[in-house]
Amino acid sequence: MKQYIIYHRVSTKKQGESGLGLDAQARDVQLFLDNYSDQPYEVLETVTDVLSGKGGLSSRPELKRAVELAERHKAVLLVAKLDRLSRDVELIAHLIKRVDLKVACMPAADKFQLHLYAALAEQEREFISKRTKAALEAAKLKGIKLGGLRSGTAERNAGARQAADSRAETFRAEFEEMRGHGMSLRQMADSLNRRGIKTAKGGEWSAVQVKRVADRLNSA
Repeated sequence: MKQYIIYHRVSTKKQGESGLGLDAQARDVQLFLDNYSDQPYEVLETVTDVLSGKGGLSSRPELKRAVELAERHKAVLLVAKLDRLSRDVELIAHLIKRVDLKVACMPAADKFQLHLYAALAEQEREFISKRTKAALEAAKLKGIKLGGLRSGTAERNAGARQAADSRAETFRAEFEEMRGHGMSLRQMADSLNRRGIKTAKGGEWSAVQVKRVADRLNSA
């Protein structure tokens, strides 16, 4: 019988208390278990973290505990999305060597593909950061007063854009798959809602919101 240790992570205490982030992760994991796992299966334990995804195992005791449980029981470590585990490609590579890792939203991905995806995602984040800084420098050279009345506003706006880009990036694989099947914006929104996937603000998807994310991905 296939056995699992499930690991969930939300970044803030507010997300953890609201259940929005955790509910979405739990739904993705259950979809994997119902549709892609060997049957029957057993969930040995679900470990939940309310912590940033930065840092190694020494600074993330709950992740460390989940990994050790998976090792001890020779169980699969299952996460909803790869960025819930970590955004650090080195840590992901280390964990892939230690345990059998599965990502619910990429059910067929093997260890090599997960490592590659993590490396590409890290490169993309670095590029977005450099692009934001370059845009700010170009604006300054043109004499544009960044940020308006308050010091730091431009940096905050740039940070918000970068955060929006990063959020959109987490939907790239799903959007490409749905568009590959010829789905309309409305059909894509309905599919996301049926699967319990929430918008960045925790709400339901509309065709307009799908288009905004798709446009952001296309312009990246």
